Amino acid sequence: MDDLSPSDLKAILHSKRANLYYLEHCRVMQKDGRVLYLQEAKHENQYWNIPIANTTVLMLGTGTSITQAAVRMLAQAGVLLGFSGGGGTPLYMANEIEWLTPQSEYRPTQYLQGWLSFWFDDAQRFQAAKHIQMARIDFLNTVWQKDKDLKAEGFNAADSDIQQAIQNYSQRIESAQKSADILLTEAQLTKALYKYAALLTKQDGFSREREGLDKANAFLNHGNYLAYGLAACTLWVLGIPHGFAVMHGKTRRGALVFDVADLIKDAIVLPWAFICAKENATEQEFRQQCLQSFTNHKALDFMFDQVKAIALRGELEEGSTL
Repeated sequence: MDDLSPSDLKAILHSKRANLYYLEHCRVMQKDGRVLYLQEAKHENQYWNIPIANTTVLMLGTGTSITQAAVRMLAQAGVLLGFSGGGGTPLYMANEIEWLTPQSEYRPTQYLQGWLSFWFDDAQRFQAAKHIQMARIDFLNTVWQKDKDLKAEGFNAADSDIQQAIQNYSQRIESAQKSADILLTEAQLTKALYKYAALLTKQDGFSREREGLDKANAFLNHGNYLAYGLAACTLWVLGIPHGFAVMHGKTRRGALVFDVADLIKDAIVLPWAFICAKENATEQEFRQQCLQSFTNHKALDFMFDQVKAIALRGELEEGSTL
């Protein structure tokens, strides 16, 4: 199971897959690296295999249940999951398996309408990207100035190196002419913050590698995904689809999630990844620390405020900082 990557399960295009399953009165579960459904019989339980790599849709009807492990495998295979009544109707809920959206759609419309009012204009969309990056810096300054635990570990927003990096970043963001300029400047800032954090936590020679096996890299990956979860939650509640990105690319899946997650990653995830790596914390301990820090600094509230501010502004004028 651990050796199976999502790409291994996506060899068959969705348009070429053969199966659509409707199941009822059974339990769907993961067993021995496969997704099975169990039907209880009088004398023995019967297991039936679901070929998830060749399945487009799995519909669960009356009397069904599904385990978290099975959902995880279905997500890796890109299978659409639906919950329905008897015989497949009515359809209660169906979507890509990571996020199940009710079919009765009653989320607010003003945020989506506000977002789209500027999104198709390149200049206004670019100003929204700038706003997110400037808000990111403000949040980092705020968190590092007030968090006593981070200060105790040496993370100080008033440090001359940090202030210089932030000042350079702000100036380059203001003068940026296109999204590629912001992405380059963002990479330079993050590299400077990695260097600063590695020096403080005595992790010489640190190199950011998403496939790296060291704890700092593993914790950064884990913490970033927690931030992506908060960002996805923010956008889902406000009714803004993940495809309407302002910086990370209009064709990248879920790109707006990455844009919004930028607001909090450097301020919270980055320092705690290095601190917990230095202390040889477990993955669960790091996770709890991140979640607690998100709560302490109202990270989700901050995301909501920033996304709503951009959406409700409607028209972003050139040079506007909202």
